[in-house]
Amino acid sequence: MGGQDETICIRLVKKLDIYIIKKYLLTFFFTVVLITVVAIVMDTSENMDKFITHELSFWTVLRDYYQYFVPWINGELWPLFAFLAVIFFTSRLARDSEIVAMLSTGMTYNRILRPMLVAASIIAVFHWIGENYVIPRSTVHMNDFKGEYIRPSMKRTTMRNIQFSINGQDQIYAYFYQPRDSLIDIFRMEHYDEEGHLTRIFKADKLEFKQPPNTWTAKSYEIRTINDLKEEIVYGKGKEMDTIIAIRPSDFVRHAKEMENMATPELRAFVAREEIKGLGNTSTYKIELYKRTSAPFTIIILTIIGASIGTRKVRGGLGMHLAVGVALGALFVVVSKFSETFASNLSFAPLLGVWVPNLLFGLLSLYLLSRAQK
Repeated sequence: MGGQDETICIRLVKKLDIYIIKKYLLTFFFTVVLITVVAIVMDTSENMDKFITHELSFWTVLRDYYQYFVPWINGELWPLFAFLAVIFFTSRLARDSEIVAMLSTGMTYNRILRPMLVAASIIAVFHWIGENYVIPRSTVHMNDFKGEYIRPSMKRTTMRNIQFSINGQDQIYAYFYQPRDSLIDIFRMEHYDEEGHLTRIFKADKLEFKQPPNTWTAKSYEIRTINDLKEEIVYGKGKEMDTIIAIRPSDFVRHAKEMENMATPELRAFVAREEIKGLGNTSTYKIELYKRTSAPFTIIILTIIGASIGTRKVRGGLGMHLAVGVALGALFVVVSKFSETFASNLSFAPLLGVWVPNLLFGLLSLYLLSRAQK
């Protein structure tokens, strides 16, 4: 009889695990649908005048914008969706005394928490895949649409006093770049050998882009070749010459949300290239890169916090739990934004700036877990 009772208990525990996982996931996806619809309605009301100004049809906006907006907004908010979902369904379990019934059978609180963490891990894995590989592909189309019809200022062009490096050996200097004609005024390129010695200087009064991928027409040029103490100069005053230079017009254009448009392998390669070129601060790109790894861990941390809050039966019930959850969720967003701002302004490392909220709320989750109803 003892063995049979043990088998029955094991089956009941497995059913309970499935029940909790199913409750969590169903509540999570209900929250996703509900808040996504609210986000679409708010975004539509904000941008309706721009849609009308450009005479965009309903189907055009739906096809070219909102089908890509939905994955983007979910990528941004899935951790908070998971947080609200776990508070909502655990509060209902506590209200119906189901948590008390589980604890009274001898189950530990950590054992009750286990299936919630399994469900959170499932969501976290899908979120990681989406953030790193799937969502960036759709965000490209969304940002292109926004740059064309909603916020043209998203496209920025580096135009004056430009300096960067190519492959660590060629230094580029440009006084002024005209994006309309892909024309550079006062161009200079210095080539250094592997030992760091200057071996060649190419100058041109104007450099005009001719054809892809990187063919340019130099006007009124000068070429100086340096070999130890010998120097050879070629003057092309008033002449034109086609030459291949490893730069493109796109190197002078930056999108405000460019980092969102790249899958993680592309983003890593881009950061490496920009650091070699020395084109400026890459902190914003690194923050985006590190966020894609930290966000799935945020889901697990917020699940522990939400469960610790929701499973305690208090006066006010679900309303009180949701109020505390919304307050903590807002606090998490504020801390994240402050931390990212400090990191992007070089106050501290981007990796630290991204992970500080997780570290702080991770400590909070351990504290709340220790105070959870036992």
